[in-house]
Amino acid sequence: MERAVFTGRLTPGARLPTVRGLAGSLGVSPATVNAAYQGLRDRGVVTADGRRGTAVAHRPPLPHAPLSVPAGSVDLASGDPDPALLPDVRPVLARLAYQPRGYRADQDDASLLRAAAAQFAADGIPAAALTVVGGALDGVERVLATHAQAGDRIAVEDPGYSGVIELVRAIGLRVEPMAVDRSGPVPEALAAALRRGAVAVVVTPRAHNPTGACLDESRVRALRRVLRAHPQTLVVEDDHAGAVAGAPALSLCTTRTRRWAVARSVSKSLGPDLRLAVLTGDPGTIARVQGRLSVGTGWVSHVLQQLVAGLWADRDVAALLDRAEAAYAERRAALLAALAARDVPAVGWSGLNVWIPVADELSVVQQLAASGYAVAAGSRYRIGSPPAVRITSARMAVRDAPKVAAAVQLATAPRRHQRSG
Repeated sequence: MERAVFTGRLTPGARLPTVRGLAGSLGVSPATVNAAYQGLRDRGVVTADGRRGTAVAHRPPLPHAPLSVPAGSVDLASGDPDPALLPDVRPVLARLAYQPRGYRADQDDASLLRAAAAQFAADGIPAAALTVVGGALDGVERVLATHAQAGDRIAVEDPGYSGVIELVRAIGLRVEPMAVDRSGPVPEALAAALRRGAVAVVVTPRAHNPTGACLDESRVRALRRVLRAHPQTLVVEDDHAGAVAGAPALSLCTTRTRRWAVARSVSKSLGPDLRLAVLTGDPGTIARVQGRLSVGTGWVSHVLQQLVAGLWADRDVAALLDRAEAAYAERRAALLAALAARDVPAVGWSGLNVWIPVADELSVVQQLAASGYAVAAGSRYRIGSPPAVRITSARMAVRDAPKVAAAVQLATAPRRHQRSG
């Protein structure tokens, strides 16, 4: 069966015979077939779905192709921060007192952990246990691996970050979609996912990609009430935008949460090439992540850790991050206002993106491309939610917002404009 899956003869979602049916056709005992199915589940090849039986896991055979930005187009698709609002790392690198380290060096740089602990404490997030991982997604994957088993259900946002959705599927887990509104996951949707057997939930607390949703105090209280009824649920938060999110740092996790982790990345604030995130969580989860690191990659580069600590301590960098947060908010607001002036519905409550519901994603993407604007189709961010396109406003000049909005209006309602012309 495993060979059939990897050669494509059994495709994702294909139902396997029942244990008794296969045992009868092969002339072996049901216990033998059950043991084989269990081995396939353990390796993430198949998943069990209660009374519906066993099916081939929905693991993506290949990652999505990179977002395409044709030469000469205005890039409103990639999701990258504005390079002009990222710090120059060279002065801080020049000041580092680098000393070569051996294989027995500590995993984590003490100065980085102190700075991260202060940040988390200022945001009211517990930070008794910390470690450093290679970015937010690396942290999410490592935390899920400490608690989830192949075939387990994981509640994820819908729409939500494609990287999280693909990651969950790629490691042999199953996605349970949660609807999202301006304040994050809808409590009823989380409750439904947990009733369907989700053992963990992955939440973006602010700068949600793609909608910009961000937790508020009321939503935090409501979601915590849902989670209290399911105390064994693992809660994982992906705070990927950090200091430039444009919204306060709120968390579902408290010292009473049994299993949890918050990953705070520096990729949006300091630069995508600085593949580093600090992970805080309950002591057991953090210890498991550290243990797995120790027998794998070992540690995140101490040069990188010291560089991030130095950037965080630099006053000029702190001032630049404040300007970046304000600039991203201004650009996002300008685009939303320009779209609203043309009666084009859109949302974008924080972060770097604006989410625009459409009837036909492909048509809108193609028409905007013809107008010189590259945007992202929403399909890679959706599980069952309605069609939309994502526009990254991070590098858009405020003065260009009316032109972008005009192009979007034309692309989303071409027939009406043709008749009026």
